[in-house]
Amino acid sequence: MATKKKVVSKKTTAVKKIVPIQPLSDRVVVRPLSPEEMGTKTVSGIIIPDSAQEKASEGMVVAVGPGKYDDGTVVPMTVSVGDRVMFSKYGHEEVKIEGKEFFIVSESNILAIVN
Repeated sequence: MATKKKVVSKKTTAVKKIVPIQPLSDRVVVRPLSPEEMGTKTVSGIIIPDSAQEKASEGMVVAVGPGKYDDGTVVPMTVSVGDRVMFSKYGHEEVKIEGKEFFIVSESNILAIVN
C-alpha cells in the first residue's frame, strides 16, 4: 500500500523558523539589513553612526501574507521569503519581537526586488 506524505509549504516553514508572526492580506514582514549588508560598515570595521545614516529602506523578506482579495479571488504576492527588497521610507510599521526589529510593509509600499 502507498502511504501519503504530508506536504508542508516552504513559506509556512520559513515563517515559523524566522519570525513568530504571520502577516495578513498583502502584508510582508521584513528584517532590516545589518550594517554589513547595508554597506554602513567599512572594510576596516568602522561603523558609520546611526545619526549619519538615513532611515532603513531595504531589508530581507522573512514572512509573506496570503495575498490581497479582489472580487472574491486572491491576488498572489509578487515577493517571496528570502527576497531582498527596497520599500518606501515611511510606508511601514516597526515592531520588536523577542528583542529583534522587524518592519511590516504592505506589498504596495515595496518599490523593488534587489537582485
